Amino acid sequence: MSDAPTLPAVNREWHLLSRPVGWPKPEDFALVEAEVPTPREGQVLVRNLYLSVDPYMRGRMSAAKSYVAPFELGKVMQGGAVGEVVASDAEGFEPGDHVLHFLGWREYAAVSAQHAVKVDPDAAPLSTYLGVLGMTGLTAYAGLLRTASFKEGDAVFVSGAAGAVGSQVGQIARLKGASRVIGSAGSEEKVKLLVEEYGFDAAFNYKDGPVGEQLRAAAPDGIDVYFDNVGGDHLEAAIGSLNEGGRIAVCGMISVYNNTEPAPGPKNLARLIQTRGRIEGFLVGDHYDLQPQFVQEVGPWVASGALKYRETVVEGIENNLEAFLGVLRGDNTGKMIVKL
Repeated sequence: MSDAPTLPAVNREWHLLSRPVGWPKPEDFALVEAEVPTPREGQVLVRNLYLSVDPYMRGRMSAAKSYVAPFELGKVMQGGAVGEVVASDAEGFEPGDHVLHFLGWREYAAVSAQHAVKVDPDAAPLSTYLGVLGMTGLTAYAGLLRTASFKEGDAVFVSGAAGAVGSQVGQIARLKGASRVIGSAGSEEKVKLLVEEYGFDAAFNYKDGPVGEQLRAAAPDGIDVYFDNVGGDHLEAAIGSLNEGGRIAVCGMISVYNNTEPAPGPKNLARLIQTRGRIEGFLVGDHYDLQPQFVQEVGPWVASGALKYRETVVEGIENNLEAFLGVLRGDNTGKMIVKL
């Protein structure tokens, strides 16, 4: 094993103490002091530099059966992270390498080499590997191009459009020749950002009035693709504006994540018969085969500034929970990142 640098005695990490009912509360979590782990054979010790907090993590706090195992009570949580290798007992990894992995919510992590991906800090800022060039970017790319079968000339509607995924969906659609790109967001500031910085053709604040009416005004000729991050009234509105052969890709439904009772479904599903429309859910984990193509196509857009991104950066492991709750409230513009 390579010589390890002098490490701190304490590794701070966030544990889930109880499963939240409705909105997560601070007492459901604890910031715990633990030992800095020693990497075993085939592992690297990573000092985390940036942590990701994402809406999907709310689902993992529940015991309900889902596509990924729930977080265990009394144990450290997980999430995307980028860090620097400080000790290695794995072939092909040296101290000083930077890696992307999924043992976030902590300062130091012992990561199996097979679950660590080297990233180049000179090619792009390290934080982008958690966002625009990472899982959120691939989510946008796969959901729009594969699940929603986007084609040139489509009119595209994106909900949660100022978020990390939504803002990228709209821009990729524009760069690939959409006839019209419409976004919804929750503040005037975000609406302005969508049009002025991200190049959306139209955007509206969903708090200003019924979503269906605002969408019809923004897309008088209807929509061909709806990328759903919100669910609820947004999904119903999109079905109402769907053109013949329209496609809906369901990425997330943040409007219902903290509901304690099931939310009523869209009342207008029969329109799918008239429009021959389709709704399909997807998970980014099923589309990692697109990762090389995604980086090859989107990387140059990011480097040239053709595709713009925002990050909301919160400093300090002690603020990790507050950053996560901020994502659920919609406090972030673009990707929410915690910098250690």
